[in-house]
Amino acid sequence: MLCWLKKKLIPILDDSAEKDLFKRNFLLMNALYQLQAILLPEKWLQVEAMNILLMPYNPAQHNVTNEDPLRDYYLDWSHYEADSREVKRLLEDFWTRYKQHVGVGEVTMSQKQALACFELDESATQKEIRHAWRRLALKWHPDRSGGDTEKFRIYCEAWSLLKE
Repeated sequence: MLCWLKKKLIPILDDSAEKDLFKRNFLLMNALYQLQAILLPEKWLQVEAMNILLMPYNPAQHNVTNEDPLRDYYLDWSHYEADSREVKRLLEDFWTRYKQHVGVGEVTMSQKQALACFELDESATQKEIRHAWRRLALKWHPDRSGGDTEKFRIYCEAWSLLKE
């Protein structure tokens, strides 16, 4: 979705690729939480980092609470202009949780193997690595038609090594 937004709706938001990604994600999450409030009480929009679902609202099942730290974070516009250190910390936290989510444990491949996995050699730039990761992640993501959980896990492991 972020790739589509980048091409169709949202221009580059920051010169730093990490901050640009952070800002795009912030805008998307902010919009989802605003939409969640608008849809109540007819529908429930579940907003979780790895699980966004629209479903009928059931008060017994969907606990609407005033205390949701993630929602509070994304609805507070002062976080949109986070500094580079904070963005790096948040991205590292995200990737740690994401690796746990998809079952990537300790990295077992070498940098050379990770580059080969992405069909790149040692001269690859960070931009080329990022492009290869995005292409392969989109192709093999388990939620996509034709996706493959094991291949995606391997690409996640390679990305976790090469993203630095």
